[in-house]
Amino acid sequence: MNTIQELREAVRAPVVTEGDPGYDDLRAVHNGMFDKRPQVIVRAEQVADVTAAVAYARDSNLDLSIRGGGHSAPGFGTNDGGVVVDLSLMRHVHVDPATQTARASGGATWGDFNYATHEFGLATTGGIISTTGVGGLTLGGGIGYLSRKYGLSIDNLLSAQVVLADGSVVTASATEHPDLFWALRGGGGNFGVVTSFEFQLHPVKDVHVGLFFYELESAGDLFRFFREFIPTADEGYGAFPAFQIAPPLPFIPEDRHGDTLCAAIVVWAGDLAVGESAMKPFRDLAPAVAEMVGPMPYPAMNAAFDGLFPKGLRAYWKGNFVKEVSDELIDQHLIYGPQVPEVSATMHMYPINGACHRVGADETAFAFRDATFATVILDSWQDPALDAERIQWVRDYADATAPHSEPGGYINFMAADDADRIPENYRGHFARLTEVKRTYDPGNLFHVNQNIPPGAQ
Repeated sequence: MNTIQELREAVRAPVVTEGDPGYDDLRAVHNGMFDKRPQVIVRAEQVADVTAAVAYARDSNLDLSIRGGGHSAPGFGTNDGGVVVDLSLMRHVHVDPATQTARASGGATWGDFNYATHEFGLATTGGIISTTGVGGLTLGGGIGYLSRKYGLSIDNLLSAQVVLADGSVVTASATEHPDLFWALRGGGGNFGVVTSFEFQLHPVKDVHVGLFFYELESAGDLFRFFREFIPTADEGYGAFPAFQIAPPLPFIPEDRHGDTLCAAIVVWAGDLAVGESAMKPFRDLAPAVAEMVGPMPYPAMNAAFDGLFPKGLRAYWKGNFVKEVSDELIDQHLIYGPQVPEVSATMHMYPINGACHRVGADETAFAFRDATFATVILDSWQDPALDAERIQWVRDYADATAPHSEPGGYINFMAADDADRIPENYRGHFARLTEVKRTYDPGNLFHVNQNIPPGAQ
């Protein structure tokens, strides 16, 4: 299959090329910094559409991008002159309440997933933004509000249906293609197109939420509190510190809108009857400039920050894992965090202990099972003229904190210029990952990603 016409004849899905209606909208990804023009976009509706698109890219020797939610910060969901497999029409989520499992199609977002599972009072670990794709977040590991209680998204993954580079369709699980299943759980999109994910669910319907904003002078106390609190805290807590310019929200005094503050974002996924008392340590931490506390449906919390990161903003980020929050690390946060340039810029330090630590380091490709936090430094802005300045703030912040962090970071927090960090991000797993890559994608068809090359013969 070497022509667009042959591709059109091979699939039932919409095949969109330059000049077709909707092409400009469909080529856009979440990060507005990437303005690329693929040769063809296949809007897959069925697995057969995916296999045909993969065959076309392979036979034509074209770059191949796989796009679910489109949130890849380095813009891996698009390319110039190649093939984009757009999974956004494949968004069905089927819930089996008897087994407390759910199967999500490859293009589902966490908003889709939560909508379906919430009806049954169930959930699994997703991300922080509900418009994020289930696929991209999961394949990188999957850090979210429920990580400490129920593990990473990959720790709840039971099986995956995968279209391989040779066009075959396999199921990867603990008993079928276990080497592929191991690699998919943290190895990113390097091994094939995952067209469905089967997850274990847990009884989560509503959570108790606390959003606490403090004066910047309390930031040191906030970090010192977190480093003592998180290692032994009840695993019902999903909480992290942040720097944030106060958005114009009703619970924040109007005269403080636009002020730079530090914050604690707290999600209590334990017994709701003690949700209010679970907020006490954060009330006692420091006087709050503003707070919003109360029960909330879990899907609403997962979508609470969607408005800060709409599609089209320009974005750049960096991240590192952290074992110990040292005084020296806190000092650097106190220098750079207060410099957040806009309301859509932040630093979050997500806790990944608790249930995440009960999975062995060799059980999945996610290697940092001894890390306590995963830090992300993020800026999103509108004006292209600010690109250099905003990118420099993120780089300076990351460079300053790196000596006090682990060498590697969360693969989903890597920018396009982080390719040299890939071995560090996988620690001792990198060699094994290259061998799995050689088995399932020896020609490196799936290379538009944080790429793991095939191992040598």
